[in-house]
Amino acid sequence: MAGLDRLWAGWRSEFITGSVGAGNDGHGRECVFCAILASGLPDEETHIIWRQPSGLVVALLNAYPYTSGHVMAMPTRHVADLEELTTEESTDLWATMAASVRALKRAYKPEGINVGANLGRAAGAGVPGHFHMHVLGRWAGDTNFMTTVADARVLPEPLSESAAKLSAAWRAD
Repeated sequence: MAGLDRLWAGWRSEFITGSVGAGNDGHGRECVFCAILASGLPDEETHIIWRQPSGLVVALLNAYPYTSGHVMAMPTRHVADLEELTTEESTDLWATMAASVRALKRAYKPEGINVGANLGRAAGAGVPGHFHMHVLGRWAGDTNFMTTVADARVLPEPLSESAAKLSAAWRAD
């Protein structure tokens, strides 16, 4: 079929084949977010950049970012739906979102910021079983020709560098 070329992205096979997925998704897969939180690995390895002192909410880098510094904030409790959050989780989640925006502005100086959630797989949620919200910087021209012609994005830095920048910016609060 003309105009339907593919750009190889083998790093996404982990996402498609099962280690990413969804707790109670009906396929018996462990939730990737819960696995990260329970791993016991240092935050530097899991790219967790912030933990609310209450322990109810964390912020971590998106492993498949749209732009450098793409942060996800989520409750530590495995909960699928926004309306299932407790009042305390909601309060801490919103505080984490605001802190994410401040850190992103300090670290990257974006021209704009997207904040949002994809509620359910049909809405684009890659991990629909564990509610999470996205914060990502935007720049004029960041949806350049690569996105248009190759359905790909070009990121100028590895996740470890993004984590270091955002962690330092977060501590500046």
